[in-house]
Amino acid sequence: MNVALLGKKIGMTQVFDDANRLVPVTVIEAGPCPVTQVKSDETDGYNAVQIGFRAQKAQRLSKAARGHFEKAGVETQSELSEFRTNGDHELNVGDVLTVERFEAGQKIDVVGTSKGRGFQGVVKRYGFAGGPASHGSMFHRRGGSYGMCQWPGHVIKGKKMPGHMGDVQRTVQNLTIVKVVPEKNLILIKGSVPGSRGSLLTVRSAIKNKVRKG
Repeated sequence: MNVALLGKKIGMTQVFDDANRLVPVTVIEAGPCPVTQVKSDETDGYNAVQIGFRAQKAQRLSKAARGHFEKAGVETQSELSEFRTNGDHELNVGDVLTVERFEAGQKIDVVGTSKGRGFQGVVKRYGFAGGPASHGSMFHRRGGSYGMCQWPGHVIKGKKMPGHMGDVQRTVQNLTIVKVVPEKNLILIKGSVPGSRGSLLTVRSAIKNKVRKG
């Protein structure tokens, strides 16, 4: 089973590694994540494990949601997520997943939702150079010509134009764990990850682990 945890982004800081080099890291509070349901081919048609995150007051949940957690025998959670498996795991309902499933130096993938930037032009959205900044050019931060006069007479699909920017799911692959702090449920990851502080993240072991040579 591919190890996966739910967590929230705390922010960024910097730490010194073993070679006394300053490394920028993202701090993620991952888990503890109780297993709320285990699905199998016999009962559900596929194999999966459902986990929760962030304890929540029972009165803030629907009656159906409270019943789901009561059946699993775990504390009510505000977040639920499901991960497909091959049926070869040894997890049971009620088990708790923690950051101890990860270790320093391990390669991981982080899935999150990028920051929303609202409606933006082509300069900020795609990095267009824009036109002359001098007076009278009338072409400063526009995208240029979009369509055509006759055939086919419409803007080609996929044309880079102004529009909504950000607030989409993104996955950053092959990040390196610098340090794991089990007593505080923290993972320090080299580099940045998508999302703002406090946003929900999924941390899993790398699917496409690349080993750099030299």
